[in-house]
Amino acid sequence: MDYTTLQETRRTLHQIPELGFQEIKTQAYLLQKVERMKKRHVEVKQWRTGILVKVSGKNPIRTIGFRADIDGLPIHEATGLEFESMHKGNMHACGHDFHMTIALGVLERLINQPIDDDVVFIFQPAEEGPGGALPFLQSSEWKQWNPDVIFALHIAPELPVGTVSSRAGLLFANTSELFVHFKGKGGHAAYPHLTKDMVVTASSFVTQLQQIVSRKMDPLQSAVISIGKISGGFVQNVIAEEARIEGTIRTLKAPVIDDIKQNIEQMAKGFEISADCSISIDYGSNYYQVFNDANLVKRFKSTVEAIGVQYQEAGPAMTGEDFGYMLKEIPGFMFWLGVDSGYGLHHAKLNPKEEALQVGVDVVESTLRRL
Repeated sequence: MDYTTLQETRRTLHQIPELGFQEIKTQAYLLQKVERMKKRHVEVKQWRTGILVKVSGKNPIRTIGFRADIDGLPIHEATGLEFESMHKGNMHACGHDFHMTIALGVLERLINQPIDDDVVFIFQPAEEGPGGALPFLQSSEWKQWNPDVIFALHIAPELPVGTVSSRAGLLFANTSELFVHFKGKGGHAAYPHLTKDMVVTASSFVTQLQQIVSRKMDPLQSAVISIGKISGGFVQNVIAEEARIEGTIRTLKAPVIDDIKQNIEQMAKGFEISADCSISIDYGSNYYQVFNDANLVKRFKSTVEAIGVQYQEAGPAMTGEDFGYMLKEIPGFMFWLGVDSGYGLHHAKLNPKEEALQVGVDVVESTLRRL
């Protein structure tokens, strides 16, 4: 694909963001694009709303996988772009429209000029939630074309176009969603002694959560508990019978997240007694750490420098990515692709520079040919 086609493809995908396992239009568009470029040495499989595309190599010894995630986020877009989301309330605010477009661009190049090894392009649904990587790995479709090595990219708004970044070892954290529901007894605001106030209980619970990291965890074991949403009640003069908090847990080591969950559950038992209420906990989607293979990262670095792309050493981040489940089973790595946006990931005004699309295609193709 030339730059104009890459741009058109990205803008089309940007207009139709869909949530996890609802990527119906996205899958149909991708299948249409693949069908137009498909040749005899190309096979296609579907899994739920995801797609696998295998390009047979000239003299295959192994299979290399490249993953692109395809879902959007429940964010109302505020970019003002002429090609902004047509699905109000949904947005490609994490760059998955870029990821898909780059994968399609590389796919076209490899169809026309195959490498020696087989290559499987993985268009994975539900990365943002509820998590598509783990069930994809367990599918019969995946197992038929199971890669021997795998890699993926993620856009980086803070890096300039023409720059990539990665590191050996831990790149992304272990993450878990956190949903806590409180049930007490409602009543008139003038008679609090006759109620079990769940707004007060939930508020105290949020405060106490922060002491798990600061007082229960080893200071050398990085961890974060962040609450992004708290809700309860429905009118100002009625004490709330129910309340709910929603947040996330993030750690740099897998066992630490289990320790945090254990502490949360112990804390909840104490609150049930002290506040005379019932508390239920749901951890939602859990993502395993992204841990990069050192030798493959070293090879990747030499590849991008050979084609004139700037390489920067990345630091570990508390971001989460379910690509970690794939790296848990298959040697590989993930890298950041600079897109130079004034707004960050998951922001309603994220606007990556489209010049990065061509850089991404060149980097991924070169990596496949040298990996």
